[in-house]
Amino acid sequence: MAPSDPPAERHRRIAGVFTERVRGARSWNAPSPVPGWTARDVVRHLTEWFPAFLSAGAGIDLPRGPSADEDPVAAWQVHSDGVQWVLDDPRTADRKLTNEHIGTLPLAEAIDRFYTADVFMHTWDLARATGQDDRLDPGFCAELLAGMEPMEEVLRSSGQYGPRVEVPADADVQTRLIGFIGRDPDWRPRDADGPGAS
Repeated sequence: MAPSDPPAERHRRIAGVFTERVRGARSWNAPSPVPGWTARDVVRHLTEWFPAFLSAGAGIDLPRGPSADEDPVAAWQVHSDGVQWVLDDPRTADRKLTNEHIGTLPLAEAIDRFYTADVFMHTWDLARATGQDDRLDPGFCAELLAGMEPMEEVLRSSGQYGPRVEVPADADVQTRLIGFIGRDPDWRPRDADGPGAS
């Protein structure tokens, strides 16, 4: 995935991989690498925070499917299709998004920087929670890491990332990104398929 990918194309690819992990999940109550979250909560997070961000900042209301509690697969699909529609729609090409924390940005850039990147990183969480392929695109890992490392103090103080997990200096770029955002790259669920994990 090239860093120069247009936001619509980057979302199509990244959301597509996340969709595959959603469809492949079998244990929605399985713990995830995010403390206190299950696999279902990963989907809940993405389908709940972004619609409010988009509505408040750009006056765009996404279609709403069922909740992640009712049907996480359908919740994600309706949500993801709605985001893709916004990015593909020529009528939104010149729209802006305004937020008190980030200022005013072109809509597609705001979606790319704050939402699509979030989907990308949470793909690892969902894959690891549900025992699926957790490999991420190394080029985009490197791009995100290069962009976030100079802002580490701001990111940590925002409360959105836990403390950095130290990894070997020669670790691959995915491992370094996962450690940077506060995940243990060696994390594995202890009882993903135990009682009630359906």
